[in-house]
Amino acid sequence: MKKKILASLSVLALGGAIASAPAMAQNVKVAYLVAITGPIAGMAPTMVQSMKFAAEQVNAQGGIGNGGKLDPQVYDSGCNPQLATDAATKAVNVNGVIGIVGPSCSGPVIAVANSVSVPAGVLLITSSGTSPKISTLDDKDLVFRTVPSDDYQGRALARTIRARGIDKVAITYLNNDYGLGLAEAFTDEFKKQGGTVTASRAHEDKKASYRSDLAELAKGGADTLVVFAYGNSSGLTILRQAIENGFFKNFVGADGMRDEGMVKTLGPDNLKTLLVSAPAGATGTGFEKFSKDFKAAGGDPNGTFAATSYDAAFLMALAIEKAGGDKAKLPQALREVATAPGEPILPGEWAKAKKLIAEGKDIDYKGAAGDQEFDAHGDVPGDYVLYKVGGSGFAEIERMK
Repeated sequence: MKKKILASLSVLALGGAIASAPAMAQNVKVAYLVAITGPIAGMAPTMVQSMKFAAEQVNAQGGIGNGGKLDPQVYDSGCNPQLATDAATKAVNVNGVIGIVGPSCSGPVIAVANSVSVPAGVLLITSSGTSPKISTLDDKDLVFRTVPSDDYQGRALARTIRARGIDKVAITYLNNDYGLGLAEAFTDEFKKQGGTVTASRAHEDKKASYRSDLAELAKGGADTLVVFAYGNSSGLTILRQAIENGFFKNFVGADGMRDEGMVKTLGPDNLKTLLVSAPAGATGTGFEKFSKDFKAAGGDPNGTFAATSYDAAFLMALAIEKAGGDKAKLPQALREVATAPGEPILPGEWAKAKKLIAEGKDIDYKGAAGDQEFDAHGDVPGDYVLYKVGGSGFAEIERMK
């Protein structure tokens, strides 16, 4: 039975490989793997909208190659490694995509890279997978991201709240790659900045009660709780129970906690002491152009992962154009279109980029989320913003360093 299954998978993989090198006059399939369900589902609509917006701009300005169109296919990765792996397997081995934008969460990125995309030689660009473990994957230069590592976010958040006078915290973090990566980076930097971590505990998702965990965390005497979790899942329950029982006065979270649904559920008046960090579009002409164009299309350019998702989708298209649709050439092509020197290309300037590529000239994409210069690990520098709850959503306080 196992041999039959392996034989079937081999046939599917071969079929995917054949389909993954389309003539440039044909439509080119790419997969958008987004957590439409699961703990960050509230962020998914804006992420999908920004990715599709990039594809729409490409197709409206000449498409791919000589008469081809970009054919984006949306799959639900669910912020779940198994669901994401199943979706990626279907996308690559059955539907013949030559590139993946996503998945949305760190665990799924690692699972998909190890099980599907790297073995199949498929380029993957995630816009929201932030675990430091992604940097160390044996990925054959096939895994990139347009969002900074949580090593950066965790440290920037630690420095920022220390500068705001917070010197003692307790930490609870989701027991997965995302939560652990943030907790380790934050803790190390917070201590280096002279702060004290009174307690740090991992927690499992979807528990009905975290009151006993919160009671233990509160024993150290810190009045600030740092929550590295998702605002549509354990983070919501933890905040509710911490507030109801008076365990802590102040709360800090990272990008997973920037969830407007959480604010609506708990009420903005109950979250006046909550601070969260999240990636943001870089200041400058790239973000300004994306912001103007995306607003005109009905999008929210300041939505969590809006700018990074747009950049991932637009960069994937640029790499396909540069590589002439050759799947094997996509990683090197991606580095070439994103790296100086070259003629600057802003978000939405597809026709300009297409013309320059056809002429054999170098281009350098200046993205909505920053100047996407990939390092040896496929990582980028980036911008993070500290937010507070304002109205029914979040209001920017300051840029983090």
